[in-house]
Amino acid sequence: MKRRVVVTGTGLVIPQGLGTRVGWEKICNGVSGIGYITRFDTENYPVKLAGEIADFNSEDYFDKKRAKHLDPFTQFAIVAARMALDEAGVTVAGANEKRVGVITGCGIGGLPTIAAQHELGLIKGFRKISPFFVTSALPNIPSGQISMDIGSKGPNLTLSTACAAGTHAVGEAFRHIQYGTSDIIVAGGTEAVICPFGLNGFAAMKALSRKQDNPECASRPFDRDRDGFVMSEGAGILVLEEYEHAVKRGAKIIAEIVGYGLSSDAHHIAAPPESGEGAADAIRSALEDAKLNPEDVDYINAHGTSTPINDVVETRAVKRVFGDNAYGLAISSTKSMTGHMLGGAGGIEAVFTALSLRDQVVPPTINLDCPDQECDLDYVPHEAREMKVAAALSNSFGFGGTNAVIAMRRFDG
Repeated sequence: MKRRVVVTGTGLVIPQGLGTRVGWEKICNGVSGIGYITRFDTENYPVKLAGEIADFNSEDYFDKKRAKHLDPFTQFAIVAARMALDEAGVTVAGANEKRVGVITGCGIGGLPTIAAQHELGLIKGFRKISPFFVTSALPNIPSGQISMDIGSKGPNLTLSTACAAGTHAVGEAFRHIQYGTSDIIVAGGTEAVICPFGLNGFAAMKALSRKQDNPECASRPFDRDRDGFVMSEGAGILVLEEYEHAVKRGAKIIAEIVGYGLSSDAHHIAAPPESGEGAADAIRSALEDAKLNPEDVDYINAHGTSTPINDVVETRAVKRVFGDNAYGLAISSTKSMTGHMLGGAGGIEAVFTALSLRDQVVPPTINLDCPDQECDLDYVPHEAREMKVAAALSNSFGFGGTNAVIAMRRFDG
């Protein structure tokens, strides 16, 4: 018999602020975290804005020596994990250390470290490259560092599935607990690739918004005038726990994870099929796993990247699965406020989905001023909505045609 899985802790490091309470409050108030890049000179770049984590001081969390050898994507993940564990009231020690695991997702890994070490090698010679370079940049370093940070000796995995990575990490953690591998797993996504290398790489693909005059309005999912996503950074981590284990220790339960679906488009390396078939398959799979009917779902936290093709295709995918019920769903893209954290997005949006169920509120899609005629569903424009949310989905789709969806229920005991 499959075991029940609940969320007992959350941690957020997002451009709106550090910590779940601060971040969630600003998301519900429609506050954008997008601004002009301050980290490097963008004068000669076509894109000059992003969602930077502006108020993060590594020395508030790590000693100088350790901070020097941790890429930002690892720092963000560790801090978000500490927040989530603190909220959950979980201590890893002795008897439970082999029953606690860590599963994280990221799309690229330590790109700023890679770029900096390459530049150092070109200028001063490659013998000057740091001996800590490799162990700073590898995609699985956040899960390894979190495991060492908390002393967990259970599963230690990383999913690197582009923009679906955070959702895959949460989904795989759900599976491990369902089938008894672990009692607790720290899971989510992290990313930090705002550097000249990363920014201009995505700009060269013409994936980023070129609307540079008003940063807060550049990310506009489902809007007629959208022209690309806004690169962002951050981490979202959840503590997933077996239900009986959580009850026994008196944990406060935020939401219950009930389903996980994944699929492949098998179509194109960077574009989904126009029919939305692959995304629809993942949504349908998550519903079947959760034993939910389409009419049971109240809210979808959309992938909603603000790119011309994604938003139309996601809308078509929702319609394929939900039929006429699609028009009764509340759907929102929190990327309108956070920007796109790439592999970190799914972890952050899983936190938002859990909090929507807990608080019975759906965050808005800001900047939805002129809806695309092909995007004709209810995207909760401009303002958050208090409403009944009994069941919800979180969608993530990534380059390589990889799709992931998790389903959650409101926890009622």
